[in-house]
Amino acid sequence: MEKQQRDIHLREVMDLYGHYLLRLAYTYVKNKERAEDIMQEVFIRYYIHMEQFEGRSSVKTYLYRMVVNECHNYFKSWTYRKTELTNLFKKQEASTSVESQILKQEEMDVIAHSITTLETKYREVLWLYYYDELSITDIASILQCSVNTVKTRLARGRKRVGIQLEKEGIYNGNEFT
Repeated sequence: MEKQQRDIHLREVMDLYGHYLLRLAYTYVKNKERAEDIMQEVFIRYYIHMEQFEGRSSVKTYLYRMVVNECHNYFKSWTYRKTELTNLFKKQEASTSVESQILKQEEMDVIAHSITTLETKYREVLWLYYYDELSITDIASILQCSVNTVKTRLARGRKRVGIQLEKEGIYNGNEFT
């Protein structure tokens, strides 16, 4: 592939998946600047090794796996710092009124915060499934585990979030209080 074609392809991939990959990196490192650094490293590696991509999976799945790996490398080399998720990385749903939008956002903030306190294996599955809206099969491919493992982690993660929210008196098993 010629340099100009590689540049165009990289730009298209960055435009198409950049936001999702940034959110994914942020769910791991919980630091916007570090998440951006991880994204930059992933896109540089992708550009350098673009010719080696075999196409056994989609580009999206391949890049998600690269981000997960880079985040794991980050945790091996640096200390992990907990921070609050910001509204920048959350999906906003349309709402009929300002009041219901604020209530919905508060619920999303509480749930997102609860997810960030989970062990990595549960946090990554919940985030990929609910926030990035990936299929269980895609998640299994990205995390290099079986579909059944993803299903188990989803169920256990949901249960742990529910228990945590109940302990905080925010959720009673059926609805928010």
